[in-house]
Parts: sequence; structure tokens; C-alpha cells
Amino acid sequence: MILDVLLGLVLLAVLLAWLRWRRCSGGVLALALILLLAAGCGPLPIGLLGALQAEHAVNAPVSWGQRNAIVLLGAGTVRVAGSGRVEPSLFAYGRIGEAAALYRACRQAGRQCRLEVSGGDARGLGQSEAAIYAADLQRLGVDAGDLLLEPHSMNTWQNAQFSAPLLKAWGADRVLLVSSGFHLRRGMLYFAHFGIRAVPVRADYVSGVLSWLPLSYNLAMTDLALHEYAGIARYHLYNAMGWNVRATRAGAL
Repeated sequence: MILDVLLGLVLLAVLLAWLRWRRCSGGVLALALILLLAAGCGPLPIGLLGALQAEHAVNAPVSWGQRNAIVLLGAGTVRVAGSGRVEPSLFAYGRIGEAAALYRACRQAGRQCRLEVSGGDARGLGQSEAAIYAADLQRLGVDAGDLLLEPHSMNTWQNAQFSAPLLKAWGADRVLLVSSGFHLRRGMLYFAHFGIRAVPVRADYVSGVLSWLPLSYNLAMTDLALHEYAGIARYHLYNAMGWNVRATRAGAL
């Protein structure tokens, strides 16, 4: 995303130079350079991700209900070269571990617990995220009978949309939403739209790094943050235009 913006600015500068608007062309090139340094050297991703994750930097102690649902949002899968095996992606393991820890804590508190895994086969690898993650969760001690699988969603909006009927059918009186820190603001927004009053639980925290030279890592972190802000902005735009499905009353699982 950030590289597309930089390329667009360079092309615009070339066009302006061709039109002999050299002062404007120089200004656009300077803007592209400033943006490259801000993103690649760390200040931009650090600021964007810090703002996204500030509200969820510290997980609050969990107050368990009688019927608890822990919702684990998918973070993608990958096919292992040479083996054909499909495994959770890098970002998924923190979420899986946090969800399993919450499940154990819920069981130790003597409460009813279900762990819902939400995620379809967005990459077309032949197996849903829900199924792949469920296998790892069972290896971490989650009972198969306590797993609720939602294997059809292709994005965060559908995670929320398709989770709502599962949670309603289970009759959950407490819902915990487990995802990466950078993803929780958007996830909470979408789940609230479908009437799910959830407690956010951060599984991991990411940030940019300061560097004298632009780093590809910082550019990737900038893209990560911009994707989240774009999703939040799109939600509010669609609401204003009446393009989203009607919101469900808050807490009405």
C-alpha cells in the first residue's frame, strides 16, 4: 500500500515535469522522499501502530461469566514448501496460544467454556483456518467438544457476521475476542455492529523500529497499520452511505 502511494507520487512528479511544472514536480518528489523516510526509518509505523494498540496495550483481568465464549480470529495459513502441509501463519501463533491460555483459565475457574475459531480458506489452500487452528488448540489441551468452528468467513467483517449466530446458539453471557493488538480496534468495531459485546484480549504487540536507513520491515508495518485504518474508515463510510447491513442492538446475541 505504501509503495503504491510512493510510486503514484513519483509518476505524478514525472507527469508534472513533462508538463513543465517543475516547481510542482520538485515538491511532489520531496513529499515522496519525506514519506519514504518517515515510513522506512520508523517514525510513521511506530506512530500509527502505537495509536492503534494503545487502548489494548494491557489486558484487563478477566471476569468470567457462567457461559463463556472465547473467539479466536484467524490470521491466515501457509503451505509448507515440499510437504504440502498447511499450518497457521506467523501472526497466528500468538493468538492461538493466548486463546488456549484463556480456555485453561476458564476451566480452572470452574465455568462453562467454548472456544470459537473463526476463519475460512481465504488463500484457497484447501483447508480452513478454523480447522487448522483447531488441531493446534487440541494439542494445547483444548477439548474437541469445547471447540466451535466457523470455517466460512473470508475477512474480519464476516468473522463477526458469521460468529453472531454461533454465539447466540451457545447462549454465551461473556464473550472474549482474541486477536493481535493492531487488529482489535477494527475487530471490536465489527463485532459490536453485529450485537456482540466482547472483551478484547491482545495476543501480540507489534511496532516499527527506528533506523537511519529505510527498512523493508518498517514499510511492511506501515502497510499493516494502513490496512487497519482503511478498514475502520470504510466501515464508517459504508454506515454513512447505508451500505452496511443494519446494526444489531448492542449485546443482543
